[in-house]
Amino acid sequence: MTRLPPAARTRLSGAPSARRREKGLTLVEIMVVMAILGTIMAIVAVNVIAQLDEANVEATKLQMGRLGGNLDLYASKKKGKYPSTADGLDVASKYFQDGRIPTDAFGNDFQYFAPATNCDKPYELISYGKDGEQGGEDANADISTCDVDE
Repeated sequence: MTRLPPAARTRLSGAPSARRREKGLTLVEIMVVMAILGTIMAIVAVNVIAQLDEANVEATKLQMGRLGGNLDLYASKKKGKYPSTADGLDVASKYFQDGRIPTDAFGNDFQYFAPATNCDKPYELISYGKDGEQGGEDANADISTCDVDE
């Protein structure tokens, strides 16, 4: 009969201290891992939300360009006249996709003025940004076709 070394005998004999060490993670270890994951998720979420707001601002500018093209089409059919501010975008809605007036990337309606109030263009479209209210900064800032390079 061969003799086993002491370490092997302990493992085979099922000593309680050896089994306890092999069972898994303690509550403290799990809590540390959860804290680390929570911190990482918070950092990622802040960066993703900021990028999402920037993307929505850019998408709103693109939507304004498409809307402007539809308004130009309307004006070409009406001898160069754009809808008045009083008529609004409803008059030109048949030139929009599905006949519906598009909204900005934040889900808010565009404000329409003809002639433009802030520049020398025949019309102006304004998005009040993320908060949907006039003024603001960053993603809440107003976006106007007078400020957008075409």
